Amino acid sequence: MDKNLLIMSEMPQHFINLADENFVTYKLWLQEDEDKFLDEVKLDVDAIAVMGGYKITPELMKNMPNLKVIACYGVGYDAIDIDCAKSLGIKVTNTPEVLNDEVADTAIALMLCVYKKLVSADNFARNNSWINGDFPLTKKFTGTKLGIVGMGRIGKAIAERAEAFKCEVYYHSRNKKDVKYKYFNDLKELAKEVDTLCIITPGGKETEKLVNSDILESLGKEGTLINVARGSVVDQDALIHFLKNKLILAAGLDVYTNEPNIPKELMSLDNTVLLPHIASGTVETRNAMGQLVYDNIENFFKGKNLISPVV
Repeated sequence: MDKNLLIMSEMPQHFINLADENFVTYKLWLQEDEDKFLDEVKLDVDAIAVMGGYKITPELMKNMPNLKVIACYGVGYDAIDIDCAKSLGIKVTNTPEVLNDEVADTAIALMLCVYKKLVSADNFARNNSWINGDFPLTKKFTGTKLGIVGMGRIGKAIAERAEAFKCEVYYHSRNKKDVKYKYFNDLKELAKEVDTLCIITPGGKETEKLVNSDILESLGKEGTLINVARGSVVDQDALIHFLKNKLILAAGLDVYTNEPNIPKELMSLDNTVLLPHIASGTVETRNAMGQLVYDNIENFFKGKNLISPVV
């Protein structure tokens, strides 16, 4: 079997090295004319490696008759048209498990940063503002009520960490899970119950703007929103409105609707902590993700079972 791999965008060097050593690689992001290059290699491509947010359209898949597998570098695969891949017999994989701890750590870090206003406090100290008076008092995180939207692998890891802070954990998901935490079938009711609503549900059409004005209103003026999932899950315009008008207390965000573009309105607010989609961004985790992408592709070419299949 041929081993011709199209790499759609720049990826960690660990993965690139493995791919170059074992496959014939085509690197799309290095080409001056990407459309022309895709047209030139479309009959050769057997596999695609792609970053989680890179859009893989039906047109792209249909133009590559020998494409057999798409390996996604990331847990989220909502940018890939899964229905089309299924219909064409193209396998799709992702990289679950290896980034659970990092994303969960980041979620908790965002909660602490928001509650303790750590970013503002850092600026306060660096600007030498302390000589003019103490930093304002902040809010206590330990013992608060945490609602998790999406009780999958990462959701469970967040819940376990929150327990160390004596938080009461509740959750909402499409189905009730075999966990000890209280389940809310109604997301609005969950938002009313908790102090912090943490989003860690998959992106895609089914969850687009799942957290809308109604949910934010239920969260209320003392409520905090944390999003380490996908920007599409939250109605960003509604969130800006609620933050700007102090209709919710604060937000800690790692993801946005139109990355890497963050709205100026969000950046101007003092009740937000903003990260550039770095939840899984450690050397160790990114190398492990790259290894899993490679292993899935290699297994497919060898006729072995995929390690982390989506379809």
